[in-house]
Amino acid sequence: MSSKRGGASAVDGGIISRVSSSLSQSPIVYRGKKAASDSAFVAKKLLKSTGKAAWIAGTTFLVLVVPLIIEMDREQQFNELEMQQASLLGATPAPK
Repeated sequence: MSSKRGGASAVDGGIISRVSSSLSQSPIVYRGKKAASDSAFVAKKLLKSTGKAAWIAGTTFLVLVVPLIIEMDREQQFNELEMQQASLLGATPAPK
């Protein structure tokens, strides 16, 4: 009885092997693998270009916008100091 099971499992293994082999070589599976590969390539390229764009935007912000913000803050502090000194001296500050 055990020899039948061994024989049956060997036959089943052969059938499964053949079916698996024929499925893995089918054009549908090939197209699916190709589509997955192409999708992964596009996603990788998109992430790389997005990273470059983020780097360019970040450095542009640091070089151009941050100094402007700092200068505007200094100007505001200077105006507040000028108004405070004018109020201490009793003069009315000139509107700007």
